Amino acid sequence: MDEIFWTIDEIIKATGGELLAGKGLPRFTSISIDSRNISKNDLFVAVKGQTHDGHQFIEDVIEKGVQGIVIDREKFSQAFQTGISNDVCCILVDDTIRALGDLAMFHRRRFSIPVVCITGSNGKTTTKEMTASVLGQKFNTLKTVGNLNNEFGVPLTIFRMNHSHEAAVLELGMNHPGEIRRLSEICRPDLGVITNIGEAHLEGLGSIANVMSAKGELIENIKQDGGIILNGDDTYSLRLGGTASRKVSYFGQSIYADIRAIDIAKKENTTVFTLELPNEKISVKINAPGQFMVLNALAASAVGYLTGLSATEIKTGIETFRPLKGRMDIKESRRGFFIIDDSYNANPGSMEAAIKTLVSLKGQKKGALVAGDMLELGRNAQRLHESIGQVAAQSGVNRLFLTGNYVNAVKKGAQHQGMPDQDIIIGDKTELVESLVEFLCPKDWVLVKGSRGAGMEEIVKQLEATDAPAA
Repeated sequence: MDEIFWTIDEIIKATGGELLAGKGLPRFTSISIDSRNISKNDLFVAVKGQTHDGHQFIEDVIEKGVQGIVIDREKFSQAFQTGISNDVCCILVDDTIRALGDLAMFHRRRFSIPVVCITGSNGKTTTKEMTASVLGQKFNTLKTVGNLNNEFGVPLTIFRMNHSHEAAVLELGMNHPGEIRRLSEICRPDLGVITNIGEAHLEGLGSIANVMSAKGELIENIKQDGGIILNGDDTYSLRLGGTASRKVSYFGQSIYADIRAIDIAKKENTTVFTLELPNEKISVKINAPGQFMVLNALAASAVGYLTGLSATEIKTGIETFRPLKGRMDIKESRRGFFIIDDSYNANPGSMEAAIKTLVSLKGQKKGALVAGDMLELGRNAQRLHESIGQVAAQSGVNRLFLTGNYVNAVKKGAQHQGMPDQDIIIGDKTELVESLVEFLCPKDWVLVKGSRGAGMEEIVKQLEATDAPAA
């Protein structure tokens, strides 16, 4: 694999920056924003995050032998107080976060490989994983790792792109207007996927119509000969597709779908269906429960089909996929009950889908929902938490275990649908675990779900650590 270098001229060209100091012609092998894990051959971009400002660590990276830094023009005086000399190439820019994205944009354009960008209110990470698994059957595929899907994470992922890669699958997150536009501008995708459009990030966007517009920003930066893949079962996605300026392909079960699923069935902890491509049908098994998983698989299948994979390659890619930790990950406790760990994140759409999956899996056994707060819902928070209580009671969840700031709203919704007070337990995480252990018997099921900030994985860990009863 040929090593890719960055020259000072390339960095200035990409960022529009000004070389303030530096002598010689150093070349950099990578770009970093983390002063803790940086090599002397890296270029350090001093960005300001939520908790730390990289400008505070310039002296540290210089002591480690780093020969190039990019700093914000407004930090000029502060930076020089740390002792920058002419031995270090210092480039001034107006905005280091913008410069980070500009560098990633420059790097992405070094490669002619197909790039797929995935966003959506629900399922984007699972769809990203499935899509990478599908494309991986034919191409050496770069993919987003973890939650690196924002203005920092997307560039860092692109910087990993090298000459060995034949395709890339990038996840784009969003919580305010303009974010998808900027991220997709950086990525310059050949194909875009919007998994669905629902009530997520309403705090920053205000309404679902605004969510639709914000997700639709992805279309603006898809290559002219590229395409957008949309959910044909989703009303807002259909509306968006009707105005799209790129070729549109739909997935789903509706009459609008080009890539369809029929004969969907639950088989133990897996989901099976027949995948209908425009020219072929094939039976597929997903190693995860839940009908909503089929939509994720269809989106990945659409990407595979449009990039020239065979039905067999698509099938193998879907069947190779395994759920990530915290995303519909089924575990069996030492006490013999089953835990559905969906603790990584939550919004109204994903919460409802997970509840329906819990009910389908539990059968005649008991099913419990442990629900934490859904965040970033703004003025809609009370109403949407109440609706989750209604859904849980209507669906047949046997008992609710609630923690967080919106427990009374969830309780109100469940009571409205007739759930008895004694089946609605409120407490802190440790108290809920104690109550759960008393309630659940072998072969019963418990779903644990909440937004990232709710820390619901703590409950999963405590449940897993609970010893089996003495014989």
